Amino acid sequence: MHQDIQSILLSEEDIKQIVSRLGEEISRDYADKNPLIVTVLRGAFVFTADLVRAITVPCAVDFMAVSSYGSGVKSSGVVRIVKDLDTNVEGRHIVIAEDILDSGLTLSYLMNLLSNRGCASISICAFAVKDVPGHVPAVRPNYVGTHVPDEFIVGYGLDYAERYRNLPYVGILKPEVYTK
Repeated sequence: MHQDIQSILLSEEDIKQIVSRLGEEISRDYADKNPLIVTVLRGAFVFTADLVRAITVPCAVDFMAVSSYGSGVKSSGVVRIVKDLDTNVEGRHIVIAEDILDSGLTLSYLMNLLSNRGCASISICAFAVKDVPGHVPAVRPNYVGTHVPDEFIVGYGLDYAERYRNLPYVGILKPEVYTK
């Protein structure tokens, strides 16, 4: 375990089981639909790479980069598109692959944007949903990998200040690391 990690929430094996289940669910629901998996960069790239390998029906992948955090640890609430899709989404069935659903504001914005571009359908596949007491996210994912506590988690693509993405597990970051 990395020295900055307080505890491990999800092991490599836990992650494999979650992704396998999500791939089976999406494959079942999107048979004969050739979904476009839209990856929200950067955090979801590791999850999406595993997810598309677990999907057994034809699918395509494209990438979007958005920012709502700036350099802080809390969302600013203002969504900015950093990299847009290269694929025309008109008439396409879209699955947005997201690393972690927190407030849901960014996903709500993306769903409205893609809907206005004429896609056939949109669903959300969230690797993790953060359980924040007294808070209901702005969107509800169609596919949920797991629920995580209201802690600062890293690993498996999730980062703090561009660090820890390469950890093969998901862990809780020690508070002293991000409160310095």
